[in-house]
Amino acid sequence: METDPPSKSNAGDEMENNMDESMPKENAAMRMTIENTPVRITWEDNESVTALRELARKEPIQIHMSMFGGFEQVGPIGTSLPSDDAETTTSAGDIVLYSGDQLVVFYGSNSWAYTRLGRITDKTKEDLSELLGNGDVTITIQID
Repeated sequence: METDPPSKSNAGDEMENNMDESMPKENAAMRMTIENTPVRITWEDNESVTALRELARKEPIQIHMSMFGGFEQVGPIGTSLPSDDAETTTSAGDIVLYSGDQLVVFYGSNSWAYTRLGRITDKTKEDLSELLGNGDVTITIQID
């Protein structure tokens, strides 16, 4: 019994499917939501973000944040990450690591010693004040 070889389009589909399945997860995007609102982040290229990515690769990270000082939300990551704190003046949208184990997201400004993790790039200061300035929130960080 003779069978036809796979058509070029089927072979291409099969190769494309195999490529999708073999895409390394380390190249997948790390994304954040604030109370189920997705936010676009430009992540820093440092050891802290690499460690955060490793945690998120295992399972989504949920961080229960609390308002602090009228300009930031702060929450425990649940583990210590590598840090390289430097005196920094933050602005709305900045995401930093504080004391090695606290995630801080700013909707205002502050100066302190932090390790920069990233920046929210798709929200205005007003958007961030509305999203972060009206009570405690939950942030989720996960790998696509």
